[in-house]
Amino acid sequence: MTNNTFLNLPDEKKEKIIAVSTNEFAAKGYRGASINSIVKKLKIAKGSIFSYFGDKEGLFLHIFKFAVEKVKDYLRDVRENTKDQNIFERLKKILQAGVDFTDRHPNIYRVYIRMLLNSDIPLREDMQKSIREYAHEFLCELLYDAKEKNEIRKDLDIKIAAFTIEAVMDRFLQTRILPFLDPGADIYGADRKKCEELIDQIISILKKGI
Repeated sequence: MTNNTFLNLPDEKKEKIIAVSTNEFAAKGYRGASINSIVKKLKIAKGSIFSYFGDKEGLFLHIFKFAVEKVKDYLRDVRENTKDQNIFERLKKILQAGVDFTDRHPNIYRVYIRMLLNSDIPLREDMQKSIREYAHEFLCELLYDAKEKNEIRKDLDIKIAAFTIEAVMDRFLQTRILPFLDPGADIYGADRKKCEELIDQIISILKKGI
C-alpha cells in the first residue's frame, strides 16, 4: 500500500517520482530496475522510497495503478465525447486514443509491455486480469448500447465480440512498437497518418463482421 506520506507530497514531487520510476521500469524491466538508480536521479534518500511504498514491489504496483488510471481517463473521455456517434466511430476513436496514449506516454506503455512479456513481475497475472476485465466491460457496455440502437446484428454474442475487438486493438498497439509481432502488415513504426489508414481498415473489417 502506498503510504500517506507519499500521497501528501506536493504534486510536482509526486509526479517526478512517478516519472523517474516509470522510466526505470520501462528501460530495465522489473528485475533490472534499481532503487539506487531511481533515488540517485531523484536526489532523495533511499529510505524515502521504502517509506512511501514499502519496497520495490510496492513502488511497481503504484506505477501500475497510476498507469491504469491514466488509461481509464482516456477511455472515459472517449465514451463521454462519442455518446452521439455510432459504434464504429466510437471504436475508431478508441483506437485513435490508444495511439495517442502510447505516443504521449511511451514509458507507461513500455511498462505494460514488460508486464506482458516478463514473468518475473509480482502479481503479474492479477494485473493482467484486471486490465482485461476492465477493457471487456468497457467494450461490452458500448456494444450493448449499439445493439439497442440497431447499429449491430441482434444475434451478435456481445461478450465474444468484445473479446475479439479488444484482442485486435491490443495487438495493433503492441505491433506498432514490437517489430517481431508484425507479419508484414506495415504496422510496426507506423506514423500517425499511416495509423489513421490502418485504423480505417480495421474498423471496416469489424463493421462487416458485426
